[in-house]
Amino acid sequence: MSTGDHDQTAGSMRPQSLMFSFLGIYALDRRTAIYSGSVIDVFARLGVSEEAVRSTLARMVKRNLLERHRRGRKMYFALTPHAAEVLEDGRRRVWETGAVNRDWDGTWTVVGFSLPDSRRSTRHDLRSRLVWGGFGLLQSGLWIAPGAKDVTEILASLDHASLDHASPDQASHDPGLDMADHVTVLNARAFKPTEAADLVRKAFDIEQIAARYRAFLARWDASLPLPEAPDDLARQLLLHTDWLQLVRQDPHLPAEHLPGDWPAIRAEQVFQTLARDYQPRAAETAAAVLDTLAL
Repeated sequence: MSTGDHDQTAGSMRPQSLMFSFLGIYALDRRTAIYSGSVIDVFARLGVSEEAVRSTLARMVKRNLLERHRRGRKMYFALTPHAAEVLEDGRRRVWETGAVNRDWDGTWTVVGFSLPDSRRSTRHDLRSRLVWGGFGLLQSGLWIAPGAKDVTEILASLDHASLDHASPDQASHDPGLDMADHVTVLNARAFKPTEAADLVRKAFDIEQIAARYRAFLARWDASLPLPEAPDDLARQLLLHTDWLQLVRQDPHLPAEHLPGDWPAIRAEQVFQTLARDYQPRAAETAAAVLDTLAL
């Protein structure tokens, strides 16, 4: 899913990010496929064009996130098992993990790596995926994240990517980069003179994280958020997209080492209240608009 600013307008949000929210609410845990025409109707409420919706659906099919089911002249789309895993992870991040880490056990996952200059693109990809996984750069080549983090999937995906992007000549001499040979992963605790609060301050941009939550509050913490949206279905999808992108970028730092007025606390309350408020009318509208096929 895209990262991105959270003061964006509805029309500037990436269609794929909105699609993930839509599928997470109206396709996950349902043995149904959804007619493309009705998806287009829903996304028109968000200012997303028919062409953009069709392009997004096609890309998601290529990425093994959706599968097609034809009935007559209509094309329906259903989640693949891979998509269901992705969406379930998002659901856990939103409703179970939450935005505030009050259960930190004092441990850190530490990742150190050293990759040759010939693998600059892999090095860049690894850094990007570590940031996405909640890691912060403590010092050159040394990344940390609070709690126990499983980085095996990150490393496995980079192993595959190194093979996919290698030239035929390179692949014949180098069958792929085994990330395990270049990366060290440890579970650790801070000991004096190192303080956990110092690690948070050095490795993470606290103000930038707080600014994202404040931008969310500026948009949603109002008596009538997004009055220009046509209905609660549109507001629901925009709200969930904003929030999921926000919590996916949050490294989930321990609350005890964050300011007392940490804006994530209020932002999470606003999200949960609005999500509950929008759900009944949004579901009613979706039921009237969506054409589904039982699988």
